[in-house]
Amino acid sequence: MSNDSKQGKQHDGDVAFIESLADLLNASNLSEISVKREYGEHDRLTVSLSKHGKTVTMQAAPAPAAPATPAAPTPAMASAAAPAAGNDDPASLPGAVTSPMVGTAYLAAEPGTPPFVQIGQQVAEGETLMIVEAMKTMNHIPSPRAGTVKRILVDDGAPVEFGAPLMVVE
Repeated sequence: MSNDSKQGKQHDGDVAFIESLADLLNASNLSEISVKREYGEHDRLTVSLSKHGKTVTMQAAPAPAAPATPAAPTPAMASAAAPAAGNDDPASLPGAVTSPMVGTAYLAAEPGTPPFVQIGQQVAEGETLMIVEAMKTMNHIPSPRAGTVKRILVDDGAPVEFGAPLMVVE
């Protein structure tokens, strides 16, 4: 069982790695990036990204583990988004703060400490709302505007996807 958990964590990191490659491709003068990662004899990841073509190729040797990555956040995201069932999608709200990356959301700096913000709290532009960990790097998510925290849409320790709504600050 620990071997399966280890493989799942490797592939969670692969999603963030692929996203980082895409960001690098968009931010640079490169037109194509190809990377091959070898984890073991039968465990590898091959990624080819092209800016000008429509082709994006990704191969992973243990295929069942890679598709499980997007499915894992679904229960957590569904439960977090459930209060919004009567409203429009939280990501479309004018005060929505979305995740700039794939990773794990943390509402506090470390376990046992108070959260960065709470519902109803006034925040200043640039104030840290939470942390999204990606590839063992803690990325502080700043408030894009001054306002009041209206909703927190993720649980502490929940996986998040790129563009997923994290909070609503109005």
